[in-house]
Amino acid sequence: MKLTRLVGECEDGECPALYVTDRGTLAVQGGLLTDHGREVPAHEAVVEIPAELIWKAVRDNLI
Repeated sequence: MKLTRLVGECEDGECPALYVTDRGTLAVQGGLLTDHGREVPAHEAVVEIPAELIWKAVRDNLI
């Protein structure tokens, strides 16, 4: 799968970011949350990103 970065918090690639995939889906990179109280399947994860990333992508017509 190919990821194309849409928006992110920094330029070094190790910060919250929003990507579009070559499958037409979105992928997020963020801090892994473990204290959320939800049951999450082993093949999934809950991550946290700043809401501003989504707003910026929408504002800039990236998604």
